[in-house]
Amino acid sequence: MSIIGWIVLGLIAGSIARAILPGKQSGGWIVTLITGVFGALVGGWIASAIFGVNVNEAFFDIGTWLFAILGGLIVSFIWRAITRGRTA
Repeated sequence: MSIIGWIVLGLIAGSIARAILPGKQSGGWIVTLITGVFGALVGGWIASAIFGVNVNEAFFDIGTWLFAILGGLIVSFIWRAITRGRTA
């Protein structure tokens, strides 16, 4: 998958992950993109390290999307924990 594919996947997975997490979250679409791309990378690392799944094969593979969303949830949760007390 190309870098553009990872960015698109990260944006969509980050948006889905932030929609799943309850409560108000700080940051706009740029933060969603960044947390989504990092989440996709974290999800890909989890998939390959723990489960032995290669998520770099196909953009439309369900495993790629599930692990990207899982990673997006993890990174969004960490982002919300870091920025919890801040006001914009």
